[in-house]
Amino acid sequence: MVADALRGMVPPELGEPRCSWHRYGVKVWFGPEKATRLHYEAQVVGTRHVPEAEVLALEVGFHAEEPKPAANDAVLAHLVSQEKRWRKELGKAPVAGEFLGRDTWARVSEVWLDPDLSDEEMGVEVAARLTDYIAVIEPLVRSWTVAGA
Repeated sequence: MVADALRGMVPPELGEPRCSWHRYGVKVWFGPEKATRLHYEAQVVGTRHVPEAEVLALEVGFHAEEPKPAANDAVLAHLVSQEKRWRKELGKAPVAGEFLGRDTWARVSEVWLDPDLSDEEMGVEVAARLTDYIAVIEPLVRSWTVAGA
């Protein structure tokens, strides 16, 4: 449901989003058929990685999952250098830093503590917030990759 809703929300100038999903989340990227290491994701995360949650959390945002930590650090540094641009649109919730549970990856994402996953509107809410990230972060990622990074 998230993927279907998201496809209708993503700004058309970004192109057709590609999506894959699994039991606990959805991944979104642009370009090749196979998922890229720089992508957007909404996924359920356990209390092991988000101890503030009582039962679980939902992480929503951008991920850099390159095999070389330096590549993830570089894209994160670029995004942090553009923080005023994305903070204006995304607000105070996003955290730019180390990936939840894997210190070699990076993220600009937020965590929703103990969401009601049975709520019928949750899929649309997740799609809308993921679209917010895509609309503001994707042009920054593209400018970074075009610049030769």
